Amino acid sequence: MTEKSPKLRAALDDVPTYKPGKPAAAGGPLAFKLSSNENPYPPLAGVLESVANAAASFNRYPDLACTGLMAELASRFDVPLDHLATGTGSVGVAQQLVQSTAGPGDEVIYAWRSFEAYPIITQIAGATSVRVPLTDTEEHDLDAMADAITDRTRLIFVCNPNNPTSTVVRRAELERFLDRVPSDVLVVLDEAYIEFIRDDRVPNGIELYRDRPHVCVLRTFSKAYGLAGLRVGFAIAHEPVAAALRKTAVPFGVSQLAQDAAVASLRSEDALRERVEALVAERTRVREALIGQGWTVPDSQANFVWLRLGERTADFAAACETAGVVVRPFPGEGMRATIGEQEANDIFLKVAERFRKEL
Repeated sequence: MTEKSPKLRAALDDVPTYKPGKPAAAGGPLAFKLSSNENPYPPLAGVLESVANAAASFNRYPDLACTGLMAELASRFDVPLDHLATGTGSVGVAQQLVQSTAGPGDEVIYAWRSFEAYPIITQIAGATSVRVPLTDTEEHDLDAMADAITDRTRLIFVCNPNNPTSTVVRRAELERFLDRVPSDVLVVLDEAYIEFIRDDRVPNGIELYRDRPHVCVLRTFSKAYGLAGLRVGFAIAHEPVAAALRKTAVPFGVSQLAQDAAVASLRSEDALRERVEALVAERTRVREALIGQGWTVPDSQANFVWLRLGERTADFAAACETAGVVVRPFPGEGMRATIGEQEANDIFLKVAERFRKEL
């Protein structure tokens, strides 16, 4: 009898593996992790207490409908309850979006390089990725993305600010793009880092969604709110899209701990703004120091900076690791470094200064 392996979907054969930011090695020389765009601050006031209270009942299933969180979000953003859907981080909701719109024979458009989960979740759904290169200034080429639309296009991701290059799409160009997209193609404005934007020419996606049924806004509590370990994100979209997202969500995927922590975080807006302002100020310091060293650095509107290093990317990442910080390399392309603690950023800047002199 010949043993055979279970038949698996051929579409999974060459799915790229998601590469998380490398952690600091336990007991090793690494002291700081600047590779995952995590918030360096501990949870906001009241969050730990809410999690501790929720932990007392985690023998029970969480609220499937995320009732408290949904009500808080509806009030916070002035949107109807049936325009909301939650998931396990914004990447979980992004996967629900692809599952809801695209399958074999369909196309999903996004800029490249952009968030590395886009090609993974597209391929898992059996759909085809259409990658549109960034411009020479590391920005979305919206005209080229609009030109790439075909009758097979079902979904378009616009990552704003873009991960990993930190650049933004501004209102005039985004509105012009949305006007070109057919009404039966869903445009997802992935705004995972919106709290860090200080360019007043960049729109809040919620303003654009209100009178555009083919626009969906994607948000997360992982970045500015500092809940990366609890996995909770949400989408704001018109009712048919939001309903589809609720159908494709993993049942009980958002834990009660995550739900309660997210509500507590939304109620700590003043403390959140203080932390975000501190990170923005540190971002400015880091970027100006890099420019002073001779680097070309995009005007970051996120909580990280990007260096286009090409074939020297791996060498730079290794030099950072040796010095005591770990960054996120994209081999052959460039490096992303999260804005972290001042000490960590100073180490990173020293490495960058030495490396720049060797180029």
